Amino acid sequence: MSGPIRVLVVEDDPVAADAHVMYVGRVPGFTAVGKAHTGAQARRALDRTPVDLLLLDLHLPDTHGLRLARSLRAAGHHADVIAVTSARDLAVVREGVSLGVVQYVLKPFTFATLRDRLIRYAEFRAAAGEASGQDEVDRALAALRAPAPAAPPKGLSAPTLERVTGVLRKASEGLTAAGAAEVVGISRITARRYLEHLVEAARAERSPLYGQVGRPELVYRWVRGVSPGP
Repeated sequence: MSGPIRVLVVEDDPVAADAHVMYVGRVPGFTAVGKAHTGAQARRALDRTPVDLLLLDLHLPDTHGLRLARSLRAAGHHADVIAVTSARDLAVVREGVSLGVVQYVLKPFTFATLRDRLIRYAEFRAAAGEASGQDEVDRALAALRAPAPAAPPKGLSAPTLERVTGVLRKASEGLTAAGAAEVVGISRITARRYLEHLVEAARAERSPLYGQVGRPELVYRWVRGVSPGP
């Protein structure tokens, strides 16, 4: 397959649309050919420009994303769809399967999350020819599936990490290790280990808290737009 995979970003929020276009452009093998803020704009764009993949927000001002996908199929457009949504209704997920939705990305998401989905889609799309058997068919389909969440590093427990993550996300002004420890019910040293893990995973950031006697304490803040998952 020659040439980059052509992506149309369909997103009603102009700021988010610009970010998604930028994200797509940063993934090798993909190019954003345009953006649309409504279903009507998306239809006009598809009539003008060949598109391989829609990065489709499901909640558009003039239609639901799946309704748009259905009408595009009826009109003869065969672009695949990666649905972008904050909705978690599994009935919607099931409906989307029959309409060419190959992936779902839950808002808010990071560049790394979208990059992973795009790369997996490219691997799936690259599969060609006749399968030699069931294993090869399974491998082609498995390319679309995201990996299972990674286990926390040794010495960190998933339930405690989830609690620390939840507390930090709710702290608009950030938290110190002592503050997190008090809320979660663990020691300050243990809280700092979990907070440092979140920093290393690029899900949190830290900065020194000045204005006090002695060594400045570190304040941890959740990185906005990052999914709470592992």
